[in-house]
Amino acid sequence: MKAYPFIHKHPTSGQTSMAEGMDLRDHFAGLAMQGICSGRSHVDLKGHAIASAKVAYELADAMLSAREVKHEHP
Repeated sequence: MKAYPFIHKHPTSGQTSMAEGMDLRDHFAGLAMQGICSGRSHVDLKGHAIASAKVAYELADAMLSAREVKHEHP
């Protein structure tokens, strides 16, 4: 699933084309990284970039899984 699909119209020819945008998983991972990195200095994060990115994608995968769950309302 894509996060930001859009239709582009060329300014002179008027032709339109569809751009798919980024993956929703990547969008969610980016949001998770903001939370992981917030309030920490680059010194605190140095040497932990790969581990932080893995956690961000784990969180993104959890968010995607949660979207698939159908909640029943009373």
